[in-house]
Amino acid sequence: MTGETATDRVVWRVTGADRFTFLQGLVSNDVLPLAKAPGIRWAALLTPQGKYLADFFVIRRADSDDLLIDIAAPLAADTLKRLGLYRLRADVQITPCDLPVTRGLGPCPAQGFDDPRHPALGWRGYGLAPDVAGGPPLIDWDAIRVAHAIPESGIELVPNDTYLLEAGFERLHGVDFRKGCYVGQEVTARMKHKTELRKGLITLGIAGSAPPGTVIAADGKDAGVLFTQSNGLALAHLRFDRLAAPLTAGDARLWALPEAQ
Repeated sequence: MTGETATDRVVWRVTGADRFTFLQGLVSNDVLPLAKAPGIRWAALLTPQGKYLADFFVIRRADSDDLLIDIAAPLAADTLKRLGLYRLRADVQITPCDLPVTRGLGPCPAQGFDDPRHPALGWRGYGLAPDVAGGPPLIDWDAIRVAHAIPESGIELVPNDTYLLEAGFERLHGVDFRKGCYVGQEVTARMKHKTELRKGLITLGIAGSAPPGTVIAADGKDAGVLFTQSNGLALAHLRFDRLAAPLTAGDARLWALPEAQ
């Protein structure tokens, strides 16, 4: 049950009478259930045009009515500034919090939460006891992400470029289509109900390697972009109609896995 410290994460505390409705009107997932019980939600903040800006976890612990936001450190400053612009007259305060983030595999500790994205991602905890909190990061999260097509901020999730549904947010429980309006909701809903996705994040087989961001070619035509690679697999943002063609990225050769064909 011992976890590892997530040194690449930042935690904020969200307080004030409007904390639930404030976030509910901004993010892609439904956070109002946290007003009734402890829990964790994974959600994204979008542009009005429906493009990804940041993703984070929203948490309510059993011992507090406050909310926590667990976000990747490189996204923290810009996201906090944007949330401040939306605050207006809402009774909401967002302040730094020194609770360490712990993540691990195996049984979830009593005060932890199962990662809401996928069972393979284990659990997360905030301010856990020292015997659970563990030490430096040792788990190969990239291998887990690649195997299950789970995007990471700053790699597969590109601010002002990525669309949630193409990145797998619906499959990973990061978007709710019944919660009502939020920033970027109209575009996201239209992609869900009025169009068929023609490209998206997918796990491919790979022989060789190429830097993340390398363009994938299919019969000489651009087909997508290569991202994280691990154990003979790779994450790619790819046009689905190019899956059957021979795929290359730099010197690497790629192919569709049987379940993706």
